Amino acid sequence: MSSTGLTSLIQSGTRVWLDSVDPQAVATNKKQGVSGATSNPAIIAGLVNSGNFDADIQTLIQGGETDDEALTWAITDKLVGDAQKQFHDVWQQSKGNDGWVSFELDPLLEDLDNKASVADRAAQYVALGKKWNAGHDNRMIKVPATEAGLAALEDLAAEGITLNVTLIFTQRQYEAARDAVWRGRQKYGKLGTFKSVYSIFVSRVDVYTEQTLPDLSSELQGQVGILNAKLIGLDNAAFWADKGLTLDQEMIFASTGTKKPEQPKDYYVDALAGSDIQTNPPETNAALDDIARSYEATSRTLPAQSVVDELKSKVDMQKLEDTLMSEGTAKFAEPHKQLIATLAQKRTALA
Repeated sequence: MSSTGLTSLIQSGTRVWLDSVDPQAVATNKKQGVSGATSNPAIIAGLVNSGNFDADIQTLIQGGETDDEALTWAITDKLVGDAQKQFHDVWQQSKGNDGWVSFELDPLLEDLDNKASVADRAAQYVALGKKWNAGHDNRMIKVPATEAGLAALEDLAAEGITLNVTLIFTQRQYEAARDAVWRGRQKYGKLGTFKSVYSIFVSRVDVYTEQTLPDLSSELQGQVGILNAKLIGLDNAAFWADKGLTLDQEMIFASTGTKKPEQPKDYYVDALAGSDIQTNPPETNAALDDIARSYEATSRTLPAQSVVDELKSKVDMQKLEDTLMSEGTAKFAEPHKQLIATLAQKRTALA
């Protein structure tokens, strides 16, 4: 493996997973040390829209997938499953500590038009988690840290399902997710194979604070997402330290792409290097090689206490969570609706 910016990041102590299940991107990134992958409805929609998978879609249609929503899940299952095959050797060699690929459950459970109760939606998460987990050994079931998603975690973990809890923005969400997963997994037992990850979104937090809290100090503005992620990461490490577990229970630092053109492409990557997992889209990993710098461990380093105190005193984390969760669920639900519509059009065209 040649020395690149990406491999330097990995050598700093970061595990890098690809935020894509595109087969070519997976193959290229794996050669550089990327060791897992994640998916979501927007990613699957982008792959389907590329036209590169029309033959796969046509095969599924010819195989009897006559319902557009069922076809959506069939192509998702195939793309995630193919990525799993590429990372299966990593999963085996790490004895289940790495080599995972995430499969996100139905985002329409969080759609504004869905009037089902929290309990009913939680039950659907559990049923879907069991369905899409069955028969897979290096597939993580991805569940959002919504009210219904959090309510489903204990039951999912009690089934022995490996979980990636996503759309986490705050300490409250993280603790609720972590505690539910731990309760459920202790019911299931087999702690030697227990693995869980918690996806904290980073850059979206800084977009929010710049829009709503313009009076933050220059030391904090543009750093809120990073500091928030670091604090939760430190808490996560401390919580699991005395549990005597074989595998790592890790944070995923997600949403690491920059949102401002003047920021270096590795702005978030650099700040969170050295521990846990980063999920980077292919273009971010490619940018790291263009930058071609060395990365040091920074994810456990905090700024001055005055900056930490400012975060705690000036940022209303519940308001932040409410706003970003509303935006986040919409960003998953709408692409999924568009994906179903696109596949309906492809069904006609490919016929």
